[in-house]
Amino acid sequence: MTQESPGISVLLIDDEAIALDLIAHGLEREPDVTLRYDARSEMAVALARETGATTVLVDLRMPGADGFDVIRMLRGDPATEHIPVVLLSSEDDPSIKVKAFATGANDYLVKWPDPRELLARVRYHSGAYIARQQRDAAFVSLRLSQEELAVSQSALHQAQKMEAIGQLTGGVAHDFNNVLQIIGGNLQLIKLLGGVSDKASSRIEVALAGVERGAKLSAHLLAFARRQPLQAQLINPGQVLRDMGDMIRRLLDPRATIETDIEDGLWSTMVDANQLNNVLLNLAINARDAMAAGGTLTMRARNMNAGSMQLSEVGNDDYVMLEIADTGIGMDQAVLQRAFEPFFTTKPTGQGTGLGLSMAYGFVKQSGGEIILKSEPGVGTSVKIFLLRNEQEALAVEETPMAPLSRGMETILVVEDEEEVRRSTVELLSALGYRVLQAAHAGAALNLVRSGVPIDLVFTDVIMPGEISSLQLSEAVREHLPDTQILFTSGYAEGVLAHEGRLDPGVNLLQKPYTPDVLSSRIRQLLQRRKGAA
Repeated sequence: MTQESPGISVLLIDDEAIALDLIAHGLEREPDVTLRYDARSEMAVALARETGATTVLVDLRMPGADGFDVIRMLRGDPATEHIPVVLLSSEDDPSIKVKAFATGANDYLVKWPDPRELLARVRYHSGAYIARQQRDAAFVSLRLSQEELAVSQSALHQAQKMEAIGQLTGGVAHDFNNVLQIIGGNLQLIKLLGGVSDKASSRIEVALAGVERGAKLSAHLLAFARRQPLQAQLINPGQVLRDMGDMIRRLLDPRATIETDIEDGLWSTMVDANQLNNVLLNLAINARDAMAAGGTLTMRARNMNAGSMQLSEVGNDDYVMLEIADTGIGMDQAVLQRAFEPFFTTKPTGQGTGLGLSMAYGFVKQSGGEIILKSEPGVGTSVKIFLLRNEQEALAVEETPMAPLSRGMETILVVEDEEEVRRSTVELLSALGYRVLQAAHAGAALNLVRSGVPIDLVFTDVIMPGEISSLQLSEAVREHLPDTQILFTSGYAEGVLAHEGRLDPGVNLLQKPYTPDVLSSRIRQLLQRRKGAA
């Protein structure tokens, strides 16, 4: 397969029209040569650009702008500076030829040249010019390809860095949550058993507050790492924004104002409502800190139809867009590029953990959405969250108050490989009146299940050593004890109970570290469900 050669375009500039006939005689039979004639020498640049000239033939002696002037005009314009120019003259004078080449002519022909020679020279000069254009275009294309490659490599590097940090934080959070459970569980047990002085009780409360603070830090790490199982539910995100209005208003400086712009008929989305609340709250806190001298915080919600310009960086589905925007100090490009990294912060020591934006990034990505951060120094910052639309309509959910510490007399099997965690949990449940069995791994628990011992609820860690997994244990419980409830617990359950970051329907999971109130409440809920089904 042969590639067609680019066509040759010749522009003839001469004040005498007879020149067209004489020049055309040598070129008109060539199918790849196009000849254009014009007498307006002062329009040389415009004519050359209009005709896409690959060679310009120009007469030397003309009224007004002569051949030398035409050469200077063509050489003086970036669009025509490299077009070959052949000067035509009736004078065979060496001094004129020297001046012509010094001015910028590529060739000099005495009128009227042999048609074969004229054609050969036109082909030579046009070929060289076309080759130069192709070379320049290739260099431009190469430069653009290199720039695109650099951008892609940078994006890949950033993605790999975020993934590596995510894997590290996920592993650290798992061990950290177990340590917090040991500390918190024993402190809560001491508090529950009583018999301590007021001073000691005060110290216990301080320590428990530290455990709670550590739990929040761990939750933020898991959210960034996209390894925190999400308990998604159908919600109206506009209602979430409205419900948070009063809380956010109390966070802001009295000089700041809040503008709420929520579209009527906002679509529903499937997302973990508690995590979404945490994300929006963190974004509002960042906005507050960026507007120390007051400003405007805007909470906006919009329906985004697939294909709209606003979704060019997001995807081709229907989305609900939530935006938190402020008129604060903003960020420069260097800060903007690192804003989603965990522990990166521009705030003074002690005034920020650097986990707010990273937690938001991880949560939104794990929820199947997209987050876009825009900022400019002195103008402000905008964080837009895009969540996939759900066709169903969300129903209003009434908040249920936390039940008081619940007691019971049922039999509970605790399965936990961490001895300190298992001991404190067993003692806690025993103090609440339950009959408690324990196993250090799923294999030992499986033997108890198969033995026929009556068990009302199995409280099992998710990740444990041994040949039998927690999932295999749960399957055996359903087979041998179909009425027995199962409550999982974990500080890090990626890939075991969660699929694409979401818990399967019917799976009950209690995140570590947990408090006696939360544990007893969840156990009572499941045991009451068992009685209702009996």
